[in-house]
Amino acid sequence: MSLAITRSIEVGVPPARAFEAFTVEMPLWFVKHPHSFSGPREGLGLRFEPGLGGRIVEIWDEATGEGYDTGRITAWDPGRRFAFEYRSAYLPPEPLTEVEVRFEPIAAGTRVTLEHRGFEKLPPKLFEDWKGRAWKLLVQWFAAWCARR
Repeated sequence: MSLAITRSIEVGVPPARAFEAFTVEMPLWFVKHPHSFSGPREGLGLRFEPGLGGRIVEIWDEATGEGYDTGRITAWDPGRRFAFEYRSAYLPPEPLTEVEVRFEPIAAGTRVTLEHRGFEKLPPKLFEDWKGRAWKLLVQWFAAWCARR
């Protein structure tokens, strides 16, 4: 049985624009918050490297732009979906889980669905701890960014 956390939100922009906003513009809308970084004290910002094999990096060193590598992009289909391996200091280092973000056209714009899967490979308590709160703020920040744009 696959254990996953799914969050969906609708934004008033077309899928191609929503995809660009979610990926390329992520460093602009990602909010520094006690639960948004694997290193809450170290996290200075975020770097998103678009394209297959690109990284999502929490910037811990302003001079180098390097820090905690939270994931590597495993699927890249602009305007439709992307996926990445996910690491967090709050989860065991292995096995990795996966996050997929899908962009579906709807009459009002785009339904964006984020699915974090692979929890069945981890201790059951982690899924229980994460399922109520994980990714909620992220999709809210993204929706607010799209509304402002």
